[in-house]
Amino acid sequence: MSTHSHEITVPRLVITAGEPAGIGPDIVIKAAQQDWPAELICIADKELLESRARELKLPLRLIPGNTNGTPVPSEAGTLRYIHVPLSTHAIAGTLDTGNASYVLATLNVAATLCETGEASAMITAPVQKSVINDAGIPFSGHTEFLAELTDTEQVVMLLAAGDLRVALATTHIPLRDVADAITAMSLERTLTILHTDLIDKWGIESPRITVLGLNPHAGEGGHLGHEEQAVIEPVIAKLQARGMRLSGPLPADTAFSQLQRQKTDAYLAMYHDQGLPVLKYAGFGEAVNITLGLPILRTSVDHGTALDLAGTGQAHASSLIAAIQQAIHCISRTTH
Repeated sequence: MSTHSHEITVPRLVITAGEPAGIGPDIVIKAAQQDWPAELICIADKELLESRARELKLPLRLIPGNTNGTPVPSEAGTLRYIHVPLSTHAIAGTLDTGNASYVLATLNVAATLCETGEASAMITAPVQKSVINDAGIPFSGHTEFLAELTDTEQVVMLLAAGDLRVALATTHIPLRDVADAITAMSLERTLTILHTDLIDKWGIESPRITVLGLNPHAGEGGHLGHEEQAVIEPVIAKLQARGMRLSGPLPADTAFSQLQRQKTDAYLAMYHDQGLPVLKYAGFGEAVNITLGLPILRTSVDHGTALDLAGTGQAHASSLIAAIQQAIHCISRTTH
């Protein structure tokens, strides 16, 4: 049997459990309580998974992961793993800078397995950015970390909740830096990546993208800011001339109306808190974060580490389950 055919049948997905003091281990264990048409391998400390499963009172049979063999579907109550040792003992709800390097090590292992083709996608549970930075390691997020790791010049962060998709022109930067970060070159690259991946990953033949303005009322003809006229409108016109179906720049406060949503396959927001509040209101806990433009497939949850819920059994795994399902869907599109 060829490698190509078994990849289509059963993909291998690697999952990083994220911040060990947070709900990452909890939701991975909860997601493992159901059957999957894919082989799931968790990149984490084995003892962490065992102890957290005991805290949650959930059955968990851990099986050493073998990335050289043929992938087999994961069965409820079982989880394959690749052991990455914690630097220091992890206590649910209590951050420790000593484990910052462990968190990044799990991401390195997962990304490498995807780059070598041993895994078809990586799914990430939440990390605590602050504790990684407090450990003296500059870290602004998974998206930027994976871009640097894979030597990718530009990536695009997109969140999806059902058929509502919101991509970002800028990601984790201070609001005062946003306007300067939106250049004609970066905006053109972002829209091109978004357009391409809507075709490749979602199978939308001719995607309709609604571009939001940066300023209130999309600049009000230059009276409330010049970025729309100077940068955003010329880029839209240039890409429309190439055949892309773009509309905008539209004022963000009305762009998500029901009428406009019916004409939109994805939105491009200019900054993080412009587009994501709408998406998270519509589907918090069910949304998926997808990094576009990478040479590997990466999906993620739409929430943080929820330290207060770690080890309590109260954390919901719905977003992680949706992220796994999204990865399987994207793989099925690209391998048939």
